[in-house]
Amino acid sequence: MINMKKILTYIAAVATLLTISVSLLAQTKTDGTRTTVEGKAEFPEIVHDFGDVITGSGPLEHTFTVKNISQEAMVIYNVVASCGCTDVQWTREPLRPGATGKIRVTYKNEDGPFAFDKNLTVYLSGLKKPVVLRLRGVAHENKVPLAEAFPVHIGNFALKESEIRCGNMSQGSQRSDAIWVANIGDKPIKVSFADVSAGMDIHVSPETIPAGSKAKMVYTITAYKSHWGKNWYSATPVVNGRKQSGKFSIWAFTKEDFSGLSDEDRKNAPMPYFDESTYNFGIVKAGTQITASFPVRNIGKSDFVSHKADFDTQGAKVLSIPVVKAGGRGTYKISLDTTNMKKGETVVIVTLTTNAPSRPIANLFISGAIE
Repeated sequence: MINMKKILTYIAAVATLLTISVSLLAQTKTDGTRTTVEGKAEFPEIVHDFGDVITGSGPLEHTFTVKNISQEAMVIYNVVASCGCTDVQWTREPLRPGATGKIRVTYKNEDGPFAFDKNLTVYLSGLKKPVVLRLRGVAHENKVPLAEAFPVHIGNFALKESEIRCGNMSQGSQRSDAIWVANIGDKPIKVSFADVSAGMDIHVSPETIPAGSKAKMVYTITAYKSHWGKNWYSATPVVNGRKQSGKFSIWAFTKEDFSGLSDEDRKNAPMPYFDESTYNFGIVKAGTQITASFPVRNIGKSDFVSHKADFDTQGAKVLSIPVVKAGGRGTYKISLDTTNMKKGETVVIVTLTTNAPSRPIANLFISGAIE
């Protein structure tokens, strides 16, 4: 029997996480070495990676800085940590134009062993939305060999994972990040990259990694008009002049940029309303072809357009995504092939990237059970 309470709880949790991840993003521009937010605040880094640490070895500390590049004084109103395992202190006095403030963070490092990724939500005067900073790393019970800490091996060039999450972006923006990579061999390696996807710049610093050592791999993703929703960017490592046989991928989610809209633009924007955001197909046998329908109304004042639909499972595809006129109705139709899906209760997430400021990302769910 289908446990609908369990499925609905899962849907609510996923929807909340996706909404938060989008709503907390401020408009950012980056050149790979610093991030500018709304043209008013500049951060040399918005992500700090502690790398591999030992659980219980003592607190981990890091200081983020923010420079006021506006023409008015700026105040760090508040910094909210995502959990009680992180303490934070920040500059309390107003930052004059050109001045720099500090956000000092202490991660207690008492839990684990596991990978950790903690958010700090920074509220600054003069910014429309808060800025999210991140602390991350991997805690181990004991020191582990480099080859084990970096399990994805492309020759002697090693990464922690083959699929890397860049995060959410708006059209026209850039996003940079730096992750640890390693040389697991007994000789130095010089690393460059080939077959780099359009829209991505990538390099290793230092370019030559000593034997048995780590380095930072820095990448910058640029959101282009043709890249809506979830997009994959890949590159092939070139080690000591030899192109390797393996590659890795980085993904980013690109939505429309509504930051320049006036109040009048927002008043005349589309506004979708889905009669039901969940389609339940009941209990079916593996191999059943499902067609899920989602009626939608546009109660706004201009056409509602979905730029792209993404799915969290293979076997799902779009049958119909209409352009819904102002005041009109339409029906989204998604097909789902259950042939290769796991048996038991399941929830498939359909993520729409839209032109509606009120719902730049809309989540639909296909649920049921497979025998």
